[in-house]
Amino acid sequence: MLRTAAGTSYDVTGPDGAPVLVMIHGLGLTRATWDDFVPVLVKGYRVVSYDLCGHGQSLMPAVNPSLTVLSDQLLGLLDALGVARATLIGFSLGGMINRRFALDHPERVAALVILNSPHERSPEAQKLVEERAAQTSAGGPAATIDSTLERWFTPDFLRTSPEAAARIRTGVLANDAETYAGHRMVLASGVTELIRPQPAITAPTLVMTCEHDSGSTPAMSQAIAAEIAGAETLIVPGLQHLGLIERPELFTQPILRFLARNVAQPATTGANP
Repeated sequence: MLRTAAGTSYDVTGPDGAPVLVMIHGLGLTRATWDDFVPVLVKGYRVVSYDLCGHGQSLMPAVNPSLTVLSDQLLGLLDALGVARATLIGFSLGGMINRRFALDHPERVAALVILNSPHERSPEAQKLVEERAAQTSAGGPAATIDSTLERWFTPDFLRTSPEAAARIRTGVLANDAETYAGHRMVLASGVTELIRPQPAITAPTLVMTCEHDSGSTPAMSQAIAAEIAGAETLIVPGLQHLGLIERPELFTQPILRFLARNVAQPATTGANP
């Protein structure tokens, strides 16, 4: 297991000197989220995947979770690996972290890929998200796991791929309840930091979500893209929040096309990761 001095566990694969992609998973998940992505992406890129603070095998620092804490974790990882600039591919909470990082450290970002990530909510939707976060605080991830899986996966997938859904369920339930609740609150409230930022994000950006993602809707993806000059938007039909687990190829192929258009220069300096 690879781990930075600060306690971030990570994997690195792909050719030395190739442009670096950093994969940032979502709430309650781990870097295993990208297991179907990495073999495709490493053919032309150096791929770094890591566990968020307090998730998987990464340690939780002695601070309350926030987007800044999670952005700082990413900065520490890039510094530890000697990576000067990277393309940041973030799913859900990860798509909030890569936006926060792009605002904090624009010179370190070659491009952004924002997958199924939330943005400005209506007052009613904001209230619902906060209520769900409060339920998690009261009962840990087990309090909402059944409804969560129904929002994350299509009924067909839950019926035909019970083993895959069970792996996600087991992984989410393995989270420390307090840590999970803290990150759930970041997911609920952190979007307010990212709405119509000044100065705006300028990195080449691809924003994707799924047609039936109730928490990271097509309208949200379109709003994110509208706030980033030149950003591209793609809506994947038929799927829900964890569409990238159900049909990874519907994500990897558009990502590869976006990277081919926008990421051409080596992205490492100093020590090879």
